[in-house]
Formats: sequence, C-alpha cells, structure tokens
Amino acid sequence: MASEVHHGDCFEVVSGMAAESVDLVYVDPPFFTQKTHSLVTRDRETKFEFSDEWQSSAQYIEFLRVRVKEFRRVLKTNGSIFFQCDTNASHHIRYLLDEAFGEAMFRSEIIWHYRRWSNSQRNPMPSHQTIFFYSKTDVYQYHQLFGDYSPSTNVDQILQRRQRDEHGKAVYARDGSDNVIHDGHKKGVPIADVWDIPLLNPKAKERVGYPTQKPILLLERIIGLVTSPGDLVLDPFSGSGTTLVAAELLDRNSIGIDIAVEAVQLAKQRLIEPVKTSSELLRKGRESYLQSDAEALAYLHGLPFIPIQRNRGMDAILNAKPGENPILIRIQRRGESVADAAELLHAAGQSKQPATLVLIVTDSQQPSALFNMLPPDILLVNSTASELMERLADKGVEKLA
Repeated sequence: MASEVHHGDCFEVVSGMAAESVDLVYVDPPFFTQKTHSLVTRDRETKFEFSDEWQSSAQYIEFLRVRVKEFRRVLKTNGSIFFQCDTNASHHIRYLLDEAFGEAMFRSEIIWHYRRWSNSQRNPMPSHQTIFFYSKTDVYQYHQLFGDYSPSTNVDQILQRRQRDEHGKAVYARDGSDNVIHDGHKKGVPIADVWDIPLLNPKAKERVGYPTQKPILLLERIIGLVTSPGDLVLDPFSGSGTTLVAAELLDRNSIGIDIAVEAVQLAKQRLIEPVKTSSELLRKGRESYLQSDAEALAYLHGLPFIPIQRNRGMDAILNAKPGENPILIRIQRRGESVADAAELLHAAGQSKQPATLVLIVTDSQQPSALFNMLPPDILLVNSTASELMERLADKGVEKLA
C-alpha cells in the first residue's frame, strides 16, 4: 500500500489536496492541555516533544475550525471523520463538528476506556478519551464489527430470531405452526460505543517513546469500521505515525502530516518495518487475570487488605500507613506444608524489601521442628481455625465431627 508522510502545517498540506479524495480522516490534535509534552525513548538517545500551549480557548478553536473545514472538503461523499479529544475541550469540539458537518451527520460519541495506575488529583481518575464520529453525508461506509456475547446472555437469545410484535415489543419469532425460528447466522454482539482497549505498556514492542502515542489496536478498529482495502486514510496530526502503520497492516493507503520534523522521520521509520504488539489482556480477557484464591482470602475477612493477582507467593497486601513498610501475606493452602508456604512467600518478598512477611498457618498439625527451619523474616500467625484446633487439642479434644 502507498503511504505518504508530509512535514508541515496540515492546513497548508490539506489545502493542496483534491476535493473528495479521502475515505477517512482521523484527527488526533493537541488536546488544549496547556502543556509541552515530551518523552525520551527507551535507549535515552532521542527526545520527542511538542507544544500544546495556547493564548486562549478561542485561539485553539479557531486553529481547529479552519482545518476541520478543509478536512470535510477532501472527504468523499461516503467518507467519515473520527475526531479524538479529552475533557479539556470535548465540549468545544462537538460544537465545532456540528457547525462543520451538521448535527444530523453526528453518528456516535465513542469512549475509549483504559486503566491507569495512579491519581493525585482530588477527583475521579481520568481513564478515557472521547472520539466523535461524523459522516459527510447520510450515505457512508460502515462495516459492523462484532464482539463476544456477555457471559450472562441466555442461550435462547443467541439461537433464536427476534422480531417486533404489533406493539413494537421485541419477541422471539415463530412460524405459522408457532414453532420458534432459529437464527443460526449470528456473528456476536455489534460493538458498542465504549471501547476497552489497553494503553501501551512500557515494554510494548510498538512503543517508540513518542508522547501521546496511541495503540495500533485502536486505529485498526476505527479504520476497519468505515473503510475498505485500498481506501485512503488521512491523519493530519500524525505524530509517531500509528495511523499510517495501522492502515498499512489493513491494506489501506494513507497520508500523514506533522509539523515536527522528528515525528515525520519517526513515522517513516515505522512504515519501513511495521510492528504491532498483541494484547494478551484483550485476547484472554480481564477476568483471566483474576487469580486470587477466594478460599484462602476468606481467612483475612474483616481486615483492610488488597488482593494480589498473578503472584505465586503472595495473596494480599495489608493496608499500612503511608511511608510504612508493606505487610505482605500468604495463606497456607490445603496439603501445603508450612515450610513450602514460607519458602514461596520469602522468595516473592525478596524484591519488596524492606517488608513484613506474614504467613497465615491454617494447618498446625505438622512437625514443630519444621518451624525452626523457616526463613527468619517470616512471621507465623495461626488462623482462627488453626488456633481453635490447637486449644481444643490441649483440652483433649482430638477431632471435630
């Protein structure tokens, strides 16, 4: 596929393009953050930077207004625009797009949702961006994408055809003999307007060290929704070139534009050998990472703890005061010796030092000599059940029914 990367102001470059020549315009402009964004590559040899500082919101809006008009001009009659923004200016952007395309051409407000790790602000942690989807006319390309059914979906909802009755209510379709009509060609659930696509993790192969870099998975979904192989995708603020890479992988032509020479060079380099990171999180699902042992954690009921996922040696972190050493806990499993449990906890806790390591003993009926062989940093605490059995044994009660 053909890919072009231009250095310059997108207004000037797009003004020189032919009218109705583009199938999709994806716009990921500065977000009116009033900051200069910078990031250094992993090898610490290159620094990418761009300014997102403006004299006023009016200046920012006018900057976009004249460019959006040009974006609309180059769109084909069946083309679409996807405009990405966040809460800094989303209210301005929606008005601007209504003005340029007409309110009737609004198709969707897509929420790109992702997880983040920390937030020092006194408000809910920002964990989404908005993507406005407008078409140029009522006749536009759209290729429905499907996702998996919810685990709670009734099997009849999958197998049986639905129709509207005389009251407009959705009911199962039946034939003249009142037999249920099966619908065996269902592809899944049409994708909704909330997209759970992870941010690029710090070690992702496709991460190039460019600030605000978007994942290829996000752009592949947008491109796949409203274009076909061979179509032309325009990204007037192409940055690191993610849109161009996604277009290349999907057999689309593309044009990228950026005002920064470094960004243009980076995009060209990425197009030589496109790299895409597969998302294990999307492939497996978030639920697959929930590996905590509910039976074991029941021993901590009533305590302020945080379950630990994906760790063989620890089950929970006990909440401590800020600045204090973490308290890491493991609960002894059925059939597991105290020594084995302690060894796992000790190994897992080595990289978390200094820390308090607590092993909850659930079976105390083991040779006491083993306890002297345990790592010295392990604090043994009998569970309520274990403690009770010991006390009953002291009183001559050998076994409960």
